[in-house]
Parts: sequence; structure tokens; C-alpha cells
Amino acid sequence: MKKVIQEGRPPTWWDKNKFGFLFIAPWFIGFMVFNLYPMLYSLFLSFTNFNLFDVPKSVGFSNYIFLFTKDVRFFESVVVTLKYVLFGVPFQLLIALLLALALNKGIPALGIFRAVYYLPALLGGSVAIAILWRQVFDINGLVDHFLMLIGFSGEIVKMSWVTNPNTSLSTLIILRMWQFGSPMIIFLAGIKQIPNELYESASVDGATFIKKFFHITLPILTPIILFNTIMQIVSAFQAFTPAYIVGGSTGGMLDSTLFYSLYIYIVGFTNFKMGVASAMAWILLLVVAALTTIIFKTSDRWVYYDN
Repeated sequence: MKKVIQEGRPPTWWDKNKFGFLFIAPWFIGFMVFNLYPMLYSLFLSFTNFNLFDVPKSVGFSNYIFLFTKDVRFFESVVVTLKYVLFGVPFQLLIALLLALALNKGIPALGIFRAVYYLPALLGGSVAIAILWRQVFDINGLVDHFLMLIGFSGEIVKMSWVTNPNTSLSTLIILRMWQFGSPMIIFLAGIKQIPNELYESASVDGATFIKKFFHITLPILTPIILFNTIMQIVSAFQAFTPAYIVGGSTGGMLDSTLFYSLYIYIVGFTNFKMGVASAMAWILLLVVAALTTIIFKTSDRWVYYDN
């Protein structure tokens, strides 16, 4: 820099920014190699017939046409995943919000309770928890023993909840609801930012707790609800470990736990149809992107921003 000034030439744009580019270079290289290139290559593979061993052969839109016209399990995986998202995410966010409201009260050892309630968010997606969850809902598991203690008998206490096609998906939805820690912490941070003067003014006017919640807390939290909703929907669409470990690597009895991401794995790494699996991955990307766009476009009708 001193040399440039001594020569009488003002510093160029590169002189001002080269060190910044130097610092972001590791991240940029990692993004190009481990994110952008695999994405673009999977897009190329989605138009090919590739079995992981031979050279990819171009087939045009045949993979997409096959999925939408001939692959019955593709639509079954879509239905199972939609049920998981539609039931799991709203209840997960509801539990997270209620617990955030409870933890906002000045109870003793509040920090310990926050840490304990956040643990499911750290452990919920792990293989160990998925195995434990399977044991809890399996035949003669903890749920069956609890039902026996409260007086149930017969087949209902000798049933594997994770293999029964009528209940297997419900166990995974419950597991999703149990992973409330991350949105709960975000809700709690938002509640802490609400001015206490608003509640004091409402109390002077005789507002009850319910009215305060619906007229103060909920409207102010709508931007955080929007954020948590999008993040959890994206995460739910990508759920894999619970379906693979709890429901089984083949999709469960009668494909009752055949999540979309699990079916991508089956098609790509079990059936060795990597072209079809890549097409499924891009369909998922487009669907999630479209759904996120719709939520953003309609958010101005229900999200409140205090200017």
C-alpha cells in the first residue's frame, strides 16, 4: 500500500479487497468443490442412465417421465412425507412455543431447564436416539409396559408400534415433535425482546393472559414463527435417519415409513439407479423452493413487522 501511494497511483479496487478475498477463499473453494459442483453434476446425472459403475448415458427426460408415470413407490413416498410434514411440524412448533412461554417465567434454575429442553434438538436426529426410539415403541417396549400398568391388556400391549403400518408413521411424527429444542430457543429469544410495557398497559386495561397472548405475544412473534416454520419444513422434507433406523431401511411394512429421502437412497444406492435418484433429488429441491416461495409471498397477510 505504501509503495502505491509513493508512486502517486491511488489504490485500486483489488488493492482494497484482496485480503478479504484471501480470507474467504477457503470457504469459497469448499463451497465450489463440496456444494456447487455436486449439485450441478447431480443435475447432469438426472438426465442420464447411470448405475455408479458405467459411463453415464444421456436419456433426456426419461427419468422424470418414469417417476411421474410408472413408479408407484415414488407417489407413496410423497404421500408419507407430506403426512410427516403436515402433522409433525405444526405440533412441533406448538410445543416449542408453549414451552418457550413457560420458560419465560422466572422459575428457579431456569438455565438448567433451558439446557435440558434443548437436548432433544441435539440428539433427536442421531442414530443412537433412533435406535432407542425403536426400542421404546417395539414389542414389549416401554410403551407396551406403560399400557399394561394403566390397565390395558390383549393385543394392544403385545404390539410393535414401529412395524405396524397403522401406527409406524405416528411414532416418527412423535419423534419429530420431541425435537422441539431449536425452535423453542428461538421462540424464547423472541419473547424476551417483547417490551414489558405492552403487557403492563394491557393489564391496566384489564386484559387476561389469553388476550395478552393473542393480541401482543403472537402478533410480535409472527416473524419468528415464519422463520421457524420454513426451517422446520425444509428439515422435515429431508428427514432420513428416523425413517431408516426406526421404520426400516426398506420403508417399513406396506411402505408406511417410506420417506422421500429414504426412497432416494433406495433408488440410488440399493437399486443403483443414480440417474433416477438425482432426478428425485431435484424434484425435492424444486418442491421445497416453490413451497418456501409461496410461504414468503403470503407472509405479508399474517406476519407483523413493527416499524
